[in-house]
Amino acid sequence: MSWRYGRWQVEHALPIGVAERAEEGKTVRAGDIIASGTSVGSVAIVDGARRVGVPASDLDAVTRVRMGAEVDRGAVLARTGRRFARAAVAPFDGRVLHRTAEGDFFVAPVIDRWVVRATLDGVVGRSGDAAVVVEGDAWSLAGLAAYGPDAIGELALGVDAAADELAPARIDVRLRERILVGGARIAAEAITRAHACGVAGLVAGAAPAGGLRVVYGDDVTAAGLPGQLDRPTVLCLVGFGSAALPREIFLPLAQLAGARASIHTASARLFVFSGPDAAHVPADVPALALANDFGGVRPIEGETEVAPAPVRFPTEVEVAALLTRDGAVPLPNVLPFDAPR
Repeated sequence: MSWRYGRWQVEHALPIGVAERAEEGKTVRAGDIIASGTSVGSVAIVDGARRVGVPASDLDAVTRVRMGAEVDRGAVLARTGRRFARAAVAPFDGRVLHRTAEGDFFVAPVIDRWVVRATLDGVVGRSGDAAVVVEGDAWSLAGLAAYGPDAIGELALGVDAAADELAPARIDVRLRERILVGGARIAAEAITRAHACGVAGLVAGAAPAGGLRVVYGDDVTAAGLPGQLDRPTVLCLVGFGSAALPREIFLPLAQLAGARASIHTASARLFVFSGPDAAHVPADVPALALANDFGGVRPIEGETEVAPAPVRFPTEVEVAALLTRDGAVPLPNVLPFDAPR
């Protein structure tokens, strides 16, 4: 999809174990924490009503903690009596998850803590235990697939031209907390070096599938791999392998360099927070086609026309073709840039 300035809604999915989340109507900036919580281990059941000697219906009156609270080992969950007290206590440091109808407490150890940050400047439109939705105005560019956690930082150019590959030598700690534009291709070495130098995220036309497997493991797919783990954040705009960005896409990236930006990996979308007049976006974006070596995709530039008759290619396949200044391209290999991918 091409560049567009407008009003957007972003849904931030929340892991299980929400402790706090932003309220509806709250104004937030990209990078603000909109939810936090904990991941817990195996649950332990603590006798409650039976332990303190009251009916389950009366346990509210003697409960000392709220559901969802974190407690230390030995903390009193419920208690009756004074001189000869009876108490239900936490068996370890953890979180009180639930209380059953029979009056028992579910307590689980905390094994990790997480936060979710907004990827839009705007207002919280919906807030629930499953997701927080933020609505706001921004420039937006949708990509093909994204990997890693959401990223927020200043947009910066890492290449001189849309057809360049991001060289690892151009990446250092001075680019820390920036979202780096990597041109046509970013290899595994550039991705891992950028992450080690504290670069917030990478945006490029493509990344080699083999390189993505090196960085993210064999579970990686062409559909992307969003998540909360401490991994590099990569947004592939066009495809895999190598893909020179059309000038209609690359030039606005250059014009918006220096502005705050974010990558929302679940939707594979780049947001840039700048005014509607900050970039000039051409009305038309060229179609895309497989490169001659089938190792990537390329934009089709210049005048084109459909061949009047099927064309026979070196592979001996005879098929309808698009005639370009660089030669004929099989029509099934051509896709409008704005088409769903």
